Amino acid sequence: MARRVFFSFHYERDIWRAFVVRNSWVTQDNRADGFWDASVWEEAKRKGDDALKELINYGLAGTSVTVVLIGTETYDRKWVKYEIIKSHKRGNGLLGIYIHNIEDQDGEEEPQGPNPFKYIYTEQDGKKVYFSELYPTYYWFGNDGYENIGSWIEKAAKAAGR
Repeated sequence: MARRVFFSFHYERDIWRAFVVRNSWVTQDNRADGFWDASVWEEAKRKGDDALKELINYGLAGTSVTVVLIGTETYDRKWVKYEIIKSHKRGNGLLGIYIHNIEDQDGEEEPQGPNPFKYIYTEQDGKKVYFSELYPTYYWFGNDGYENIGSWIEKAAKAAGR
């Protein structure tokens, strides 16, 4: 089944790596949404936080899964956190993919960053439950992301009841 997917990542640092993942996804007879080019993102940044929230909310509309592309600094990005929390609240399936080993435009790899799901939690029955307990993560190379991204997305959607 084709899914509409929102990709969340550290825009300035990981756009090249994100394109690698996204382009593999769109070649698999599925549809990728919520992925902005630099001009749209930069214009929203100039307009301020409300414009960025509106852009993100618009990008999430109609999606069933959010894929968090985890680079070196993704865990500490304000807007990635917002996208994760908003995705959780709207009932999207969520998953993370470590992308640090994908070469950037200069052929460079980066160190693995922390899992952003370990820094965000919800309350269930009066207890903190970290998103890392709720949502899986995968390694682009270690778990053969090119071949498996479709099944990871489908699994996340089904886990969310979508």
